[in-house]
Amino acid sequence: MRLRDGAGGEPDRDPVTVIQTVVDAGVRMIDTADAYGNETLVGRAIRSRRDHVMLASKFGLRPRPDTPQGFDVRADPAYVRHACDASLKRLGTGVIDLYYLHHRSDTVPIEETVGAMAELITDGKVRALGLSNVSVEDLRRAQAVHPIAALQERWSLTDRGVEDGLLHAAARHHVAIVAHSPTSHGLLHQQPHDGGATAHPQTILARIARQLHATPGQVALAWVHHREPIHGLRVIPLPGTTRISHARANIAAADLELPEEALQQLDTMQVRT
Repeated sequence: MRLRDGAGGEPDRDPVTVIQTVVDAGVRMIDTADAYGNETLVGRAIRSRRDHVMLASKFGLRPRPDTPQGFDVRADPAYVRHACDASLKRLGTGVIDLYYLHHRSDTVPIEETVGAMAELITDGKVRALGLSNVSVEDLRRAQAVHPIAALQERWSLTDRGVEDGLLHAAARHHVAIVAHSPTSHGLLHQQPHDGGATAHPQTILARIARQLHATPGQVALAWVHHREPIHGLRVIPLPGTTRISHARANIAAADLELPEEALQQLDTMQVRT
């Protein structure tokens, strides 16, 4: 989301190398959105590796700094087609593997949006459909129009709202969960600043990390990886970074095994935001 050209000459922050490093390390899903303003960059980075990448992008959010939310939503059928064509051009590819509605619309029925998205599959421009920032009812209505492959929602130790119904709906419809912000936009990488109070949630996270010879961020990310067998659905953590070193640390977290006692502590704690 934050990858941009012009990293000030710092090798660890070269955005193209960040993307190529994770693909070379075995990561297969690269996710962006037209609202992020970096589809051209992403396309350039994966051009020589396109066959090794499941490319995902999103549409529907349009930045509007003059509004309280900072954006508006456009999801009518004509805009669906326009947005997809524009993304394909910027990404420099003939097909987007997973195409998301970035945010539900309050004015366009989701059936109309998903119907237009399904036509993109018929046209060979998109391979699978996803939704983001939706409700259980939105998923039910969308699924009645065309199978939804994935839901992209916030899920981390600090953001557990997805567990209030949406997980069960996803499992019922065999929809994967793509968990964005699994380290809460970097919050869970930080060490506690409370003087070491043993009851502080982030102190618990840091203590578990020390025991496992890992970082707090790696433990938080591993916790999301461990959700898959618990909830019986496909869970794909989606960490973002602008540094090669952080990307490698995130990749290593996939192999971090959390003991049952640690999982129980993490499951029940509430991290302060």
